[in-house]
Amino acid sequence: MNTVIAVAPNGGRRTTKDHPALPVTAADTARTAAACREAGAAMLHIHVRQPDQRHSLDVDLYREAIAAARREAGPEMVIQATTESVGIYSADEQMAMVRALKPEAISMALRELAPTDADKAAFADFTAWLTRERIAGQIILYDTADAARARTWAEEGVFDADAMSVIFVTGKYAPPTPAAPADLLPLHAACADLFRDWMLCSFGPRETGCVTLAALLGGHCRVGFENNLALPDGAIAPDNAAIVTATTDALKAVGLKPATPAQLRAAWGLEG
Repeated sequence: MNTVIAVAPNGGRRTTKDHPALPVTAADTARTAAACREAGAAMLHIHVRQPDQRHSLDVDLYREAIAAARREAGPEMVIQATTESVGIYSADEQMAMVRALKPEAISMALRELAPTDADKAAFADFTAWLTRERIAGQIILYDTADAARARTWAEEGVFDADAMSVIFVTGKYAPPTPAAPADLLPLHAACADLFRDWMLCSFGPRETGCVTLAALLGGHCRVGFENNLALPDGAIAPDNAAIVTATTDALKAVGLKPATPAQLRAAWGLEG
């Protein structure tokens, strides 16, 4: 498979006060998805918001946003729902949302859904259910402690790493910590080899450089306003599509090709 570009256009924390083009409604998100698909994104990582722009895991809001994105961006673009808690939702509430919504793909933080060894059984049950339902699961790992636990659990058979993707996160929201490309290396060394495939998202203005290194190491890229508002030259991007375009250009400059939605669907077993 060529290099997947996923776009995360809003996240759960930023609002239009941070950038006027940050999408917060279903219609905004759908238009952003279409523009980013045209720019080279194969996947939309979707968050939904309440009318006051607060983060939500409301199933009806998800259904509205997914339907709108399908109308605007077409049937092929993969749509991945977040389970992120943003300090609001419990692990049980996060998993209940997924069971009710049954999206085609989800991201899930190991430290949120299964923070301790006491959560192994529940996590094993949930990930097995994802596989049975043909929902593409992607485990979020924020640091080497997360990565070490993911490796141990995979080797113990708590989840089937061959049926899962992983996304590494470098940099962070609080305290604000911009990522550097080399931040990926210890995470990659810890467990990237176990998973079906892996992806990187990185906070801050060096996002393009970080994800380009990931791509050169055989990984995939998630970019967008959730983690970064800047273009590679440091200027504030006018919209998410401009960041996707910059990523597409960076991949092509080092001899790589962006994956199509169809290639991602085939790799994740989402065909038919």
